[in-house]
Amino acid sequence: MMDDVSMSSLSVKRIFFPNVKSTRSRLWKIELQKFADESHLDITVCHFPPGMSKWNKIEHRMFSYITINWRGKPLRSYETIIELIGNTRTKNGLKISTDIDTGIYETGKKISDEDLEKIKLIRDEFHGNWNYTIGSRTR
Repeated sequence: MMDDVSMSSLSVKRIFFPNVKSTRSRLWKIELQKFADESHLDITVCHFPPGMSKWNKIEHRMFSYITINWRGKPLRSYETIIELIGNTRTKNGLKISTDIDTGIYETGKKISDEDLEKIKLIRDEFHGNWNYTIGSRTR
């Protein structure tokens, strides 16, 4: 099915504000560059400014129902939390699905300045630290 789709770019909107010097932010860009190269897509990223998640309509609708669903129930295990979130429904029928990520991830990974310089990063004129495109190097 996806073979019939022709795309040259992808847009990603993130709630989390980037700390440009953090390892997580650096790794995010490295992994996006790998994805851009593998998919032959230019990936445009727009970070919402701090405090914006409270205005995200989907999150706002979801979390109020999750809170209602687990009210008064002790959250003593991940399984309990996952089950309570997964059994949440809004009055309009929105079903929330969830799963636990049991992956084991490498810690202490460092991303060098040289690695960052290899990224095909095009900063937007408006808040280039928040908004940028990572271009495919294989197209």
